[in-house]
Amino acid sequence: MAFGRFPRPTQAKPFSDINVTPLVDVMLVLLVIFILTAPLLTSAIRLDLPQAQAAQAGEAPEALTLSLNQAQELFLNDKPTDLAALPDALRRLALQKPQLEVQLRVDQTVPYGQVLVLMGVAQQAGLSRIGFVTAPAPGAAAAR
Repeated sequence: MAFGRFPRPTQAKPFSDINVTPLVDVMLVLLVIFILTAPLLTSAIRLDLPQAQAAQAGEAPEALTLSLNQAQELFLNDKPTDLAALPDALRRLALQKPQLEVQLRVDQTVPYGQVLVLMGVAQQAGLSRIGFVTAPAPGAAAAR
């Protein structure tokens, strides 16, 4: 008696091609990450700062204050002055103390161009150290 056999399905051939879709997906994700992080890496400023054996904290440099209020009134060390007399007064102070720091106290409503004029006058007088004085933000002391 002959028994019938069911036909055997042919074996699938081994898949010899590489599926590159996951590889392309990973490479695109990496490319996006590098595009986003590259500008962040180049914006860092590298400084080679001098080192000191015994630096004392809290040592403030000698300073003069240059104030300009909302009414465009100019004060040098809390004494009223005008823009015409300012260069001579700053030159005299710069000759006496060349390492003197100018601390600018300017009202926030004063246009930035006038602040630049004051900075230029101070620099032409020989004072290159300029600092900006600000008021502490509300709640800044509570955050410490």
